[in-house]
Amino acid sequence: MPAPAGTKRVKGISIYRPFIFGSIARPLDPTTRPSTINADHTHQWTLYVRPCPPHPDLSYFIKKIQFKLHETYTNSLRTIEAPPFEVTETGWGEFEVQIKIYFVPEANEKPQTIWHHLKLHPYGPDAERQRERKEPVVSECYEEVVFNEPVEAFYDLLTTSGGGGRGKGAKGAKQMGVGGGKGERVAELPFEGVYSQKEEGRELDRLGDAIKTVEVMVNAERKKLEEREKMLADLKSEEGAAVQAR
Repeated sequence: MPAPAGTKRVKGISIYRPFIFGSIARPLDPTTRPSTINADHTHQWTLYVRPCPPHPDLSYFIKKIQFKLHETYTNSLRTIEAPPFEVTETGWGEFEVQIKIYFVPEANEKPQTIWHHLKLHPYGPDAERQRERKEPVVSECYEEVVFNEPVEAFYDLLTTSGGGGRGKGAKGAKQMGVGGGKGERVAELPFEGVYSQKEEGRELDRLGDAIKTVEVMVNAERKKLEEREKMLADLKSEEGAAVQAR
């Protein structure tokens, strides 16, 4: 029995589309803050879902995005139906945000839910200096949505509006996120850019340096522990000798 119209899937194909989600928060300046803002609020923040360069748009495959804020906010479920997919508010506390992505009708796909922790304050060794400089706090993640065996209409939409090859072995298919044969994953980071092979290499170098620093600290603490254990053993030995002398 043939599949109903609009539900036939393209077998053996996976298509990915990358995006960035996160938040940016800035402390409110007491000298310029509007009088309408709650007196307890300390920061202005923006939650967002954005295209990942060099892709300029998400709206050809995303219909709307819902941001579920903390229940203390009026109208805590915010629905954004056109780019930019973002919500700006003020507040004083950090909390978990549910982000629900709804795809266009042609997709015939269920919504995808992701979570983001809204950060207002800097963390890490440079946190104090960041506070002094009143730098914005950015917390974002790279994500990919993978459409395994998309329906034909959505496949056409993804490969014409979003770029890319048109099927197995199509020229440029690998670079633009079209895979063939047993749904193999072929997403590749670009060579340059914010989320790129270069940045990945730099991050690996930073992690390597951090691991070396931690190893040095661990060895130093281990040496201190050994010295204290030796000191304790000597004290116990001296105490035992004193008791026997009595």
